[in-house]
Amino acid sequence: MRQHQVLADGLAKLHLSLDRWQLAEDGPPFHTRSSWLQPVQCRGESAMLKIAMTAEEYRGARLMVWWDGNGAARVLAQAENALLLERACGPQSLFEMVHGGQDDEASRIICHVAAQLHAPRAPLPPDLTPLTRWFEALACVAEVRGGICESVAPIAARLLAEPQDITVLHGDIHHGNILDAGPRGWLAVDPKGLVGERGFDFANVFCNPDFGVATSPGRLVRQVEIITEAACLDRYRLLAWIASWAALSVAWHIEDGEKPDTALAVAKIALSELGCSSF
Repeated sequence: MRQHQVLADGLAKLHLSLDRWQLAEDGPPFHTRSSWLQPVQCRGESAMLKIAMTAEEYRGARLMVWWDGNGAARVLAQAENALLLERACGPQSLFEMVHGGQDDEASRIICHVAAQLHAPRAPLPPDLTPLTRWFEALACVAEVRGGICESVAPIAARLLAEPQDITVLHGDIHHGNILDAGPRGWLAVDPKGLVGERGFDFANVFCNPDFGVATSPGRLVRQVEIITEAACLDRYRLLAWIASWAALSVAWHIEDGEKPDTALAVAKIALSELGCSSF
């Protein structure tokens, strides 16, 4: 019932924002677990109206404003939990590139976008979530359930205790959140608004774009080579972040009562590649 009310409130705010900014609907509204979205036209420009329904999405909206179109979709208007974004309408997708034999190129594009997002700017946006807070879930599940979470929890704890190259993080970089914006290039959407070690932001790439790709023989090792070079990262710290992120994803899936197949497989591969290294 509560989720139903949240959805109803979000939809009402979406309609209010359409009127507030005099937007023309350009497709049906749809929702995720945390947002309502609707394609619109804004003074002849293709845009996307987004209504945040969670605190995490609010933080992400403020971060999009802070990026000011540098590596991310440009914010055209923002009020309370409503965000009006430029709509990426380019013909390419990283998902299709990967499945078309361009996995390496897709990873390099992601690294290029991430470099823009990670570029130092001041002042920092407010209310960023420390990466340590996210990983509390891994420690809890590791203690109760053991398994891969218990194996990886000490690795994550060490990374978090001795962070390097701390910056603002997108928090959910993957092939579906980097979009082709035509002349504007590739742009990020849907950030989570975190702060922590830069290398973390590349870990989710290895769980994407789908189970078949993420778990294909040799894929993780190959993309580690590509991304460490393109993003100037240490190979073993990246492997440690991949294992840590994947194990955290396993923990979240367990908490939600869902199957963690992809995350579990990637965590095992990364842990195997990491071996006994002290990274």
